[in-house]
Amino acid sequence: MKSVIITGSTKGIGRGMAENFLKRGCRVVISSRTESDVQKVSADLAKTYGRENVMGKACDITSPEALTALFEAGAAAFGSVDVWVNNAGMSIKRAPLHEQSIADITAIATVNLTGALLANSIVGKAMVAQGHGQIWNMEGFGSGGQVQPGMTAYGATKRAVNYINKAMQKDLKGTNVQVCTVSPGIVVTDLLIGDYDLESPDWQKSKKIFNILGDTVETVTPYLVDGILKTNKSGGKVVWLTGGKAFLRFLTAAFNKRDLFAELEKAA
Repeated sequence: MKSVIITGSTKGIGRGMAENFLKRGCRVVISSRTESDVQKVSADLAKTYGRENVMGKACDITSPEALTALFEAGAAAFGSVDVWVNNAGMSIKRAPLHEQSIADITAIATVNLTGALLANSIVGKAMVAQGHGQIWNMEGFGSGGQVQPGMTAYGATKRAVNYINKAMQKDLKGTNVQVCTVSPGIVVTDLLIGDYDLESPDWQKSKKIFNILGDTVETVTPYLVDGILKTNKSGGKVVWLTGGKAFLRFLTAAFNKRDLFAELEKAA
């Protein structure tokens, strides 16, 4: 029975992964910045999976003290932290970098990049001390070198994930701490849709591609969790949207009309 901490796990991919870990007999710490959200989600999951298997603790991933406290709380509750998933992140409205506010640029760099570095540093040190563990870093658009207009800031922070993973694997070589990569592909969440002006031609164009290549949280997260639980080596990678899968989706797009965003667009 593995113990798991997932940052940013009160909604979206993080929440979906949390529930799937619990379904597979793991114990899970729910976390996000907002205390009320953490308590609500952890209480809801505890009703189904047992209070002994779920706990919640708020954490701002840009705070070293908060990250340390989150790890220590999970270790105290469950004996150790076997798996830590760096899922928390943010996006900003799509726009050329020179048109984005300094506040937005600073915020996304602080959360997505500084937060990832701090988490890997603090969790890596704690796992070395406990003698084992896996750190999973979440890829996103830009991690594989993809470039699109309006995505400079977000893509740059996610491109850094690729470097962090490779470097951390070397830093921790010779220890029992593994650093791995999880790549969810295009998942329908408010984080994805929040980048766009839903009245713009850019959104209508992007939505066509997303409806071909995208999937729901409920479809993607069981696969990701199964892959994580099967991995037992540093450098492991769990990828949902492979090149072959994307190619097949485009080949069959004319026969598989989908609208994955209807509910999110209504709510936006």
